Amino acid sequence: MKKITIYCLLLFGTFLVPNIVLAQNEPNDVVTIDDGFEDFFYEAIKQKSIENYDKAIEALEKGKAIEPENPIVYFELGKNYLAQKKYKEAYDNFEKAAKMDPKNRWAWVGMYDVCYDTRDYNQAIIIVEKLIEFKEDYKEDLTSLYMNTQQFDKALELINELNAKYGKSDKRELYKADILKDAKYQSAEKFNLLDQIKKFPKEESNYISLIYMYSQSNQEEKALEIAQKLEKEIPTSDWAQVSLFKFYLNNNDGDNATKAMNIVFPSKKIDSKIKHRMLNEFLIFTKNNPKYETDLDKAISYFDNDKEVKVAKEIGKFYFSKSNWEKAVKYLNMHLKNAEEDIETQLLLLQAYTENLQFADLAKKTDDLKELFPTQPQFYYYGGLANNQLKSFKKAATILETGLDFVIDDDALEINFNIQLGEAYTGLGDIHKKDKYFSKADELIKKQKK
Repeated sequence: MKKITIYCLLLFGTFLVPNIVLAQNEPNDVVTIDDGFEDFFYEAIKQKSIENYDKAIEALEKGKAIEPENPIVYFELGKNYLAQKKYKEAYDNFEKAAKMDPKNRWAWVGMYDVCYDTRDYNQAIIIVEKLIEFKEDYKEDLTSLYMNTQQFDKALELINELNAKYGKSDKRELYKADILKDAKYQSAEKFNLLDQIKKFPKEESNYISLIYMYSQSNQEEKALEIAQKLEKEIPTSDWAQVSLFKFYLNNNDGDNATKAMNIVFPSKKIDSKIKHRMLNEFLIFTKNNPKYETDLDKAISYFDNDKEVKVAKEIGKFYFSKSNWEKAVKYLNMHLKNAEEDIETQLLLLQAYTENLQFADLAKKTDDLKELFPTQPQFYYYGGLANNQLKSFKKAATILETGLDFVIDDDALEINFNIQLGEAYTGLGDIHKKDKYFSKADELIKKQKK
C-alpha cells in the first residue's frame, strides 16, 4: 500500500508562532518580546536537522513551558518522537496539535504516519477520512486501507467512484480483480458495469469487463447479450465480432462466420475461454459443412502457443470419439508435429491408423517411434500388427519378440502380443511356435476370467 505523505520543513505559514513578533500598524510601534521561546524553538529545529532528537525534544519541552498553548511545539515534538519510533508519544503530540488547530492538515498527516507505521489501519481510516476534507487525493490511500482491513465492499464502491471520476489506474484494477475473485462481490459489480454501460455506451472497456465476468462464471448467454449490445454501439469492436460470429453460425452463413472468427482469434482483447467456445462451435459447424475444413485448419493455427488447451489434439480426439478415423489421423498428426513426446496422442494416432487400415503408415510410424522410445512396448505391438497385415511376418515376429520383453504387469497387452506372435508364425509356417503363442494367449485370457 503506497501512502501519500507530504512534509513541510518549516511551517510558519501554517502553525503560527505567537508572541515572538507583534505586528502593529506603524513600524515605530513594533515591540519585540524576548521570553526565550524563540531560542528554544530554533535550537530544537537545529538539533532535529542533525538527528539529535533527544536534545531537540529537550529544547521543545522548555519552549512548551513558556508557551503551552502553541500547536507548533506539539507538532515538532510529534515529529521528533516519530523519528525515534516512540509511537505513542508521537501520536499524542500530533493529536494535541490537531485539537488546537484542527484546520491544519499536517498534524493529521503526523497521526496518519504513526498509524501507518504501527499498522493500525482501522485508526488510519479515521484519520484519512479527515484528511480527505483537505485533499481528495487521500481517497487513494483510503482504498488501500480498505483492502488491508478486508472491507472489500467499501473498497469496491470507492474504486468504482474513483474510476468514474479520474479514469482507471493499474493499482485500482489489481485491487478490483482481487476483490472479484470472491463471487459474493460480483453481483454488485455486474450492476455497476450495467449502469456504466447505460451512462457511457461508447466506452468499450465496460462491456469487456462485464463479458469477462459473465464468461468466468459460465454465464455464456449473458456474455453474448452484452457482446450484442457492444456490436450495436461500436460495430468496429473486436468484441462485437463475438456476437456476430454466433449470429452468422445460427444463420448458416459460414463465410461471414469465418471472417468474424479470423478477427477474434488473433485479438489480444478477447478472453481465451470465449475463443475456445467459438472454435468448438465452428468445429461442430464444419462437421456438417466440410467445405469449411480449410478454415478450421487455419483457425487451429491461432492456438499453436496455447498452454491451456492443445487445440489440434482435442479436435483429433473429438473425431476419434466419433470414429472418423481419417479426420482423427489428420488432426492428431497436426498436434504431433510439435509434440513428439506426447505418448498418449501417439497411441491414439496408431489406433486410428489401425482402424483406418493404414498399415503401411502404421509400420513406418512405429519404426520411428521405436527409435525415439525404445522401451515402450505398445509401439512394438503396433509395429508387429502392421507388419503382419503387410505380410512381413519375419519382421513382425522380430519386433514382437523384442517388445514382449518390455511388457510388465499388463495382461491385456501381453495377450495381444501373443496373438500377434501366433499370427506371425502362422504366416511363417512354424506350427510349433504358432501353437506356443496362441496357447499362452489362451492361458492369460482364462487367468483374467478367474
